[in-house]
Amino acid sequence: MPENTKPTVLLVHGAFAEAASWNGVIERLAGESLDVVAVANPLRSLAGDAQYVSDVIDGVGGPVLLVAHSYGGMVVTEAAAGNDEVRGLVYVDAFAPDTGESAFALSLKFPGSTLGDALAAYPVSTGGNEFTIRRDVFRRQFCADVPEAEAALMAATQRPVTEAALSTGLSADEPAWRSIPSWFVYSDADLNIPVELHRWMAGRAGAKTAREIPGASHALSVSRPQAVADVILEAIAAA
Repeated sequence: MPENTKPTVLLVHGAFAEAASWNGVIERLAGESLDVVAVANPLRSLAGDAQYVSDVIDGVGGPVLLVAHSYGGMVVTEAAAGNDEVRGLVYVDAFAPDTGESAFALSLKFPGSTLGDALAAYPVSTGGNEFTIRRDVFRRQFCADVPEAEAALMAATQRPVTEAALSTGLSADEPAWRSIPSWFVYSDADLNIPVELHRWMAGRAGAKTAREIPGASHALSVSRPQAVADVILEAIAAA
């Protein structure tokens, strides 16, 4: 591989979002000679979602930078474990689990998350339940700093996540952030993942950067795309 080859940027959304949530970030990465792909995270099971991302990495056929939002952090931490093509991990208001830790368990490690009371649950034919954020509280819970009309669109297009995906612990023998450089950018007004947890996970991972965005919501890639793009470009430069 030529030394000046830049990794492909793979953007992995989390629960209650979809691939278009990265649009503002992608627009700001335009013109940087980067290949960027917003991956459609299935949100069905941690193992299955991680395998799908692994398949996407294989399809790229070269080095990648994995960028994850929210539950997507669970997925990339699993998918990147032992994968030599992953040159860096960027966690955007995202979980960075250790072996055995689930999204649900991590979210309760520090006080501050109000997500549980905002969820609606529905049974699925494959067993168990899936969750959405109730539309009447979606903006307040998920994207309080996004204009009301845009938040309404986000609520209507949110992707449900299964209870199994959120409650399954990381199965990798070693989380990817122990051996792969990581960068963190997160919100101090995140109502899904408490800011104290973001700080703690970034410190545990030995993050190259841990950038805290004042007043931002959980939907950081939508409300503050420039801040997210800046950290991605920093990671690309290092990779």
